[in-house]
Amino acid sequence: MWFDESVFYQIYPLGFCGAERENDFGEVRHRLGKISAEIPRLKESGVTAVLFNPLFESERHGYDTVDFYKVDRRLGTNAELKELIAELHSAGIRVVLDGVFNHVGRAFAPFQEVLKKREGTDYRFWFNINFGGNSSYNDGLDYENWEGHAALVKLRLENHDLQNYLMDAVRFWIREFGIDGLRLDVCYLLPPWFMELLRRTVNAEKNDFYLVGEVIHCGNFQSNISPDRLDSITNYECYKGMISAFNSDNLFEIEHSLTRLFSDQPWALYTGKRMLNFVDNHDVIRAFTALKNKNNLLNLYTLLFTIPGVPCIYYGSEFGAEGDKGDNDHHLRPCIDSLDKFAHSELAAHIRKLAEIRTQSRALAYGSYRKATLQNKNMSFIRECDGEKLIVAINIGDTDCTVRVEEAEGVDLLTGQVRNLNDIYLPPHSACIYKK
Repeated sequence: MWFDESVFYQIYPLGFCGAERENDFGEVRHRLGKISAEIPRLKESGVTAVLFNPLFESERHGYDTVDFYKVDRRLGTNAELKELIAELHSAGIRVVLDGVFNHVGRAFAPFQEVLKKREGTDYRFWFNINFGGNSSYNDGLDYENWEGHAALVKLRLENHDLQNYLMDAVRFWIREFGIDGLRLDVCYLLPPWFMELLRRTVNAEKNDFYLVGEVIHCGNFQSNISPDRLDSITNYECYKGMISAFNSDNLFEIEHSLTRLFSDQPWALYTGKRMLNFVDNHDVIRAFTALKNKNNLLNLYTLLFTIPGVPCIYYGSEFGAEGDKGDNDHHLRPCIDSLDKFAHSELAAHIRKLAEIRTQSRALAYGSYRKATLQNKNMSFIRECDGEKLIVAINIGDTDCTVRVEEAEGVDLLTGQVRNLNDIYLPPHSACIYKK
């Protein structure tokens, strides 16, 4: 499918566009043009799909939804979002939105009615309400929330009226804006039957609609990647493995995860299933900040684009943007205007080249994974599909090394150099992608 062959680019719109941290629910600000202005660059960079974090009306950060049918006024209008998505589609870029179905903000109208009418409204069945308790907001009632955050009111998805409301909203997003997929926020809390309901709903609108679940721990989630539920989940295990392996000079760590998840062993968890891969996102430290040895930044992205799964770049990280989790994660979500787009031109060029290689290779999109060689500071592996065979070799050390894989010739897709694959020379902090 299109998403298996894609290169994703993740945008956190409220941060990207420089929106206010708090929604005053006043006049509309017209900021979506900041995203439109980047479309030519994204296309040139090889991006084929954009993943937007929350766009709809919210109180603060987007995950506290107030209105599922209206674009956040700090960003613009529904008409402007429709125009933006049309521009992206014209550039050959698919659009995936963030679907937040586990919880809402306190200003969500049905919850406000519960606060006012208490037992006098049927909306009380949309939430898990304890009318004999009290919340930290002194509401005179208590309610289930997301992981102790009282500002995020948990939805009671078992309620049929609520299900109809949410599915109608999804149909609205598809029909009105033409979206191509959804990222399911905190998918690890969504019941399997809800995923199946959502799958039936979206398939009735688009048979190639992409559903990817946000899953922090992926070990027991493989059954949910199936035709009647999800197409993919977020690959936090390999994200953590890549950063940790590079920082500890121990590639055994990431290779262990790759074999455990994707090898041809009968116990491998996700063989033949394509997870959404990343080296940073809106919830974790920026890759440039997290990586101790900045000389390995290009290697990190080479690995991202060549391991099984679909690569996703977080906005600004292609420029070497830094950011920690300070200031309630706002350091991770800067306005695009504040970033120096020319500070790390070598990195941006390298990602463009990787995107070109990725979109032209069935072995990288669909191929098997097999370990070839492994040392603490260098590794190589093989990806194969439909007669195409790629050998990826990476050296994260401060000294050169030679990797011996097999007796054959290949061309390095990164440089065009032809070499014998039994004698792959790697300078310090370098990588190659050889095609036989």
